[in-house]
Amino acid sequence: MLTYEHFNLQQHNTFGISAHCKRFIEYSNTEELRQILPTLIASNEPWMQIGGGSNLLFTTDYPGTILHSVISGIEVAEDGEEDVLVTAGAGICWDNFVEWTLRHGYYGLENLSYIPGEVGASAVQNIGAYGSEAADSIQSVTTIDSTDGSTKTFQRDECHYAYRHSIFKEEGVRGRYIITHVTYRLRRTFRPVLVYAGLLRELERRSVKMDELTADELRQIIIEVRKAKLPEPAEIGSAGSFFMNPIVPQETFDKLQALYPNMPHYPALAGVKLSAGWLIDQCGWKGKRLGPAGVYALQALVLVNHGGATGADIVRLSETIQRDVFNKFGIQLHPEAIFI
Repeated sequence: MLTYEHFNLQQHNTFGISAHCKRFIEYSNTEELRQILPTLIASNEPWMQIGGGSNLLFTTDYPGTILHSVISGIEVAEDGEEDVLVTAGAGICWDNFVEWTLRHGYYGLENLSYIPGEVGASAVQNIGAYGSEAADSIQSVTTIDSTDGSTKTFQRDECHYAYRHSIFKEEGVRGRYIITHVTYRLRRTFRPVLVYAGLLRELERRSVKMDELTADELRQIIIEVRKAKLPEPAEIGSAGSFFMNPIVPQETFDKLQALYPNMPHYPALAGVKLSAGWLIDQCGWKGKRLGPAGVYALQALVLVNHGGATGADIVRLSETIQRDVFNKFGIQLHPEAIFI
């Protein structure tokens, strides 16, 4: 266990925002976490758990303690003929875990390749890309209840998974349960998920034969596509996709489509999902700047720190974009990034 006072969080958020916390504690197992919690609760100071910081926007210094897990370890919890249960520590780099699963012949996470962050965050955010979500594979989530240090395991059906949502983001649960391990049900047979139109177009452009596609090839293509569209955090600070794709009623979509016939859209359980990036692009924001904050030139859904931006700069830009999209389309965009 490592403890740092007045710690700069710039290396612990992919936006690269310089913000300090009063105390930063890094723990490597559940026993250390249980030792920390009583002291934190007794102090009556604020505290929070973070992962890789790929979905956070620090708008100011944090006046309390920030916990960070480096719990590692991957094990096959159950080995079946058709599928396996694999349990991973919450502190493992997500893409390292995806690479590990494919190297061992376990399939189901390949579409989620190269998403920044850690394993624990996959279960909180229900990360998703190219027609797949973490919830498609999650079997259970093991946590520590911060109120008493007890272990609680949430089965998949208890996690309330939806688009970029889980029970761990809900009022009364958020912040109470700290994820230590996530168990995934993965297949022994590779069955590619190719429902995302953009991915299909890319495979067609590369003349890839669908019946010959391997999991490693699909992973590599997805990595290359992501690198071409998204900035590397080490080079340009960002939180990846800043806004969630809005889901609108069918009636609203029909009216918009009459005005914008080429508007990208996808089926959703509660209506029609629209492309937030397309909406932002139509408002002229792609590649534009507002002070040191801006919109990435290759993907309008990504807000970036061009150097020296504060959290307030990013907030000002995001609110301006929200206003412009609402004025043009009557649609309210909601940030995927979490403001601290």
